Amino acid sequence: MYVHPAFGIDAGEALALLRERAFGLFVVAAGDTPLAVHVPFLVDEMPDGRLRVTLHVARANAIHTHIGAGCKALIACQGPDAYISPDWYGIADQVPTWTYSAVHLTGTARLVPQEDFRAHVDRLSATFEARLAPKPVWTSAKMPPAKLEAMLHAIAVIAVDVESIEAQKKLSQHKGEPARRGAMAALRARGDAASLAIADLMQEALDKETEDAR
Repeated sequence: MYVHPAFGIDAGEALALLRERAFGLFVVAAGDTPLAVHVPFLVDEMPDGRLRVTLHVARANAIHTHIGAGCKALIACQGPDAYISPDWYGIADQVPTWTYSAVHLTGTARLVPQEDFRAHVDRLSATFEARLAPKPVWTSAKMPPAKLEAMLHAIAVIAVDVESIEAQKKLSQHKGEPARRGAMAALRARGDAASLAIADLMQEALDKETEDAR
């Protein structure tokens, strides 16, 4: 992913986005054709400071058969996005653009042993169930043992040891503050969830710049 100098974010912001979204596109090469699948995932910081991403796919999905003892893989995670009309900036000679936040992780994928599958599923479900509080938490213990065992045999769990991170939030940071505030006002007027989320991110970026300038 090309990262514009004005839009790049540090590893801490990238990790926060990965954990907030916890969903993305997992891609591996399969001969001359890349294979991809949309999956939720977990992100762990390892003792050496690197990241490890764990995910699973349906065993019926051939993507896991191309991993073997290890292969290069890409995980693309995207946050909110929205179109920006040049009219919103309030200045002349602008062009349309798209705002978004995204993180690309590149690393080596490997298959996880079968005995670790349940722990993966339990951690993954616990992550998302916690976001539904005060709903009573679903756990795999609620499933009949035979059914759970069958479900675990129907998946393949994959771990990716991350070797490089490319991350950016493209939020018109290269524009002046009045132009950015004009775009934010127009996004809030639209009122849809994505536009509001991008307006919030633009405000956060402005606030951070103000704080850093003090």
